[in-house]
Amino acid sequence: RKIIFEKQWFYLDNAIGHTYGTTFEVTSGGNLQPKQEVEESTTETKEAGTDNRNIVDDGKSQKLTHDDIKALKDKGIKGQEIVQQLIENSTTFRDKTEFAQDKYIKKKKKKYEAVITIVKPSTRILSTMYYAREPGKINHLRYDTLAQMLTLGNIRAGNKMIVMETCAGLVLGAVMERMGGYGSIIQMYPGGGPVRAATSCFGFPKPFFDNLHEFPLSKVDSLLSGTFSTETLPSEPEDNVLVEEESNGLTDEKQISLQETEEESTTETAMEINQTEEQDTMDMNAEDVEFKENKEKENKDSVREKQRKQWERRKKLIETAALLTEKNADGLIVASKFHPTPLLLSLLEFVAPSRPFVVYCQYKEPLLECYTKLRERGGVINLKLSETWLRNYQVLPDRSHPKLTMSGGGGYLLSGITVVLDKGKSDSSHLEALKMEEPSSKRCKVQDLHC
Repeated sequence: RKIIFEKQWFYLDNAIGHTYGTTFEVTSGGNLQPKQEVEESTTETKEAGTDNRNIVDDGKSQKLTHDDIKALKDKGIKGQEIVQQLIENSTTFRDKTEFAQDKYIKKKKKKYEAVITIVKPSTRILSTMYYAREPGKINHLRYDTLAQMLTLGNIRAGNKMIVMETCAGLVLGAVMERMGGYGSIIQMYPGGGPVRAATSCFGFPKPFFDNLHEFPLSKVDSLLSGTFSTETLPSEPEDNVLVEEESNGLTDEKQISLQETEEESTTETAMEINQTEEQDTMDMNAEDVEFKENKEKENKDSVREKQRKQWERRKKLIETAALLTEKNADGLIVASKFHPTPLLLSLLEFVAPSRPFVVYCQYKEPLLECYTKLRERGGVINLKLSETWLRNYQVLPDRSHPKLTMSGGGGYLLSGITVVLDKGKSDSSHLEALKMEEPSSKRCKVQDLHC
């Protein structure tokens, strides 16, 4: 199929069989050809100016017009030659400094040279791409913040992780990549089903998905209270409905055969009138019977397939519920658009003691509330609310410096470690704390009333 990327379009047929990292050139017709390595002549001394202050960007320095460049492209001239002609026809190129000249050439090459390098998908590449292109889909989760989450959550092979995210499957894919197919992951999802658009971009092999489970958020409360059930789905693929349908099909066939006999009797009486008409009606009846039989067969197959899928879904749901009820998860990762407090308080019930948890939120205020609730509840230690700061640097000979543009904010993280929660002690200490908060005069009045 046709791939449209940036302003280029091409077909990936010729890329099959090449290794990752191969650079291709887009030729006419959108075909990819491996690019031949050409050594750039660095021995040539360039004419360069010492100052850019006198250069005025009035749009008249380039003699080649847009139509001229289009005509060059139509002739089949390669991007490298177009860039060379742009340099030759620029009146201000020689007055620019050496650094400015390199910057100009790099910019024009990017625009006119149709060169593509195919790289292996990874968490870093995908998170950078999503953050640059569609940050709203991943809740503005910056790639350095994602790296912090994976480190603070102690993601490693063999873990049993709970992941609750609404970042198009990017966080789930990052966890799966770091675990390497070993261990198990339970994805909690809102709505009708899990979203894994970004997860599919990683290109994981099938064994990676064998230990990936999903569980709906709507059933978490029932699971915690012990009222969880899957009665709405069939316990096993049932054949009762199919038998009924088959019997209905047989009766339909009998009715059809009775109709045929009636029609045959009428046609025998009318045979003397017109023999050709009788032959046509017989053919039509045969076609109708065949069409009805095929339709019934399709209906039976679709019902059987639907039942099989329902049964598989119920089986997976029961397996996931059994995994959660063990309450021995090795970690919890939350990165969603929902308020983190109710999510975290309910999901922490499934995490074993002395295990890390990480919560991401684009804003600070919900995590502050979550921090306060956790301190009141107890059962957690080492609570930290942090914000990572990122600045990009250009690293080039004689011109390494921080880039002028930098990200304003990459979200906030709340991390901590679970400990055994003694509910009796926590309740009594909470009551004592409330008593201590009351003014002494108010406490006296309350005691007098009780007396």
